[in-house]
Amino acid sequence: MDIQKIIGDVVAKLTSNPDLIKSFLANPVELLEKTFGIDLPDEQINQVIEGVKGKIDLGNIDIGQAAGVLGKLKGLFGK
Repeated sequence: MDIQKIIGDVVAKLTSNPDLIKSFLANPVELLEKTFGIDLPDEQINQVIEGVKGKIDLGNIDIGQAAGVLGKLKGLFGK
């Protein structure tokens, strides 16, 4: 299983939907399993979660800020 591809796919979908970001922050394992059909061992699912968090860097910002920042980033790249 290509963890980097999974991370890229999840990041792409999360950045296009602020509601998914909220769900990811609330319960990332459940979101990955139900929304993306990802059923991996704990070690690999944790790699995906950490990779996604690193790519979208939601560390200390709230959901409104995250959605705004992600929207601006998308605008920069014309997507």
